[in-house]
Amino acid sequence: MSEIKKVVLAYSGGLDTSIIIPWLKENYNNPEIIAVSGNVGQADELEGLEEKALKTGASKLIVADLVDEMVDDVIIPSLKMGASYEKYLLGTAFARPIIGKKLAEVALAEGADAIAHGCTGKGNDQVRFELAIKRFAPGMKIIAPWREWDITSRDEEIDYAEAHNVPLKITRETNYSKDKNLWHLSHEGLDLEDPANEPDLDKPGFLEMGVSPFQAPDKPTYLTLDFEAGAPVALNGEKMKASKIIEGLNELGGANGIGIIDIVENRLVGMKDRGVYETPGGTILYFAHQQLEMITVDKDTLHLKQKLAVDFADLIYNGKWFSPLREALTAFADEANKYVTGTVKLKLYKGNIIPAGMTSPYSLYSEKLATFDESDYDQKDAEGFINLWGLPTTVQALRELGKL
Repeated sequence: MSEIKKVVLAYSGGLDTSIIIPWLKENYNNPEIIAVSGNVGQADELEGLEEKALKTGASKLIVADLVDEMVDDVIIPSLKMGASYEKYLLGTAFARPIIGKKLAEVALAEGADAIAHGCTGKGNDQVRFELAIKRFAPGMKIIAPWREWDITSRDEEIDYAEAHNVPLKITRETNYSKDKNLWHLSHEGLDLEDPANEPDLDKPGFLEMGVSPFQAPDKPTYLTLDFEAGAPVALNGEKMKASKIIEGLNELGGANGIGIIDIVENRLVGMKDRGVYETPGGTILYFAHQQLEMITVDKDTLHLKQKLAVDFADLIYNGKWFSPLREALTAFADEANKYVTGTVKLKLYKGNIIPAGMTSPYSLYSEKLATFDESDYDQKDAEGFINLWGLPTTVQALRELGKL
């Protein structure tokens, strides 16, 4: 430990990383601590972070603006694939590889001896961070205090913080484990640890990105989204970059109680975990993209993409964003989205997203073929098709009857 002179710390200012600074100084022979915060859209959580980091022992704080990199390089490819993990839209998992990459870059630039993070030994994030670090700084020592120290609970963390005069924004009663970025907010711990407990969505201060469906307006909200080759390019007719579209959708979705899920998911380390997730803008974006795919993507491609989406989501969830398979699947998603261009109109109402129409210059839908009125389709063609399609079934039946 005495050989560790400089440590780059993934710093959020939350409970875990707040006490890691003094803990590292006590247990690693007082190394220099460079705190690194990735701005992935957590907004007000960055306020006062530098002052707090310096007061608790860091030599400096580096805040890296990673919002557009996360959106353009991770979220949009995942949207094109339609990747979700057991209904979870991968909010935390989207941010971790980008933050991990930046930690590695800073550590190499600063000549650090190690990188530290506040992930527990029970969670997925330790894997996501460390695989990214191994990709961009192979051989770098990684310090994970939760796998070393004697602290065993969040209550004991608070005790440590109080003993070391580390300021906290939480209390023992509001001590949910939360992770926030532009895409989502997660809630874990406290009463949520028992799946028998109903989450109190209307409890003041619980939801942060919007309101519960019970508090949403009685009047629906309409919106339009424009896509080009599977990527969002405009909200309500106004062109803007993807991160701004997500911001706008967060406001609209949050106000209408959209994107709140309560699930028990299968963690990579083998245990099940219960969480409540807020993903208002992301839920709308995924829904709109799927609507447009219905009229622009052929059956075989769409069905294969839906199958591959499970594998793609597993790679993200399991920390393998920087892998050859993920890159190959991204290339497939780009090709599959070549014609996913058009406009989708939606109606938001009390937690529901209701389709309100869609158009595309590349639509495969033909009203002249599908209509119940006189059409261009010759229904007599179906007879020969069914005879050939059903030929194996017919031959099997004849065999069983001994008539072959």
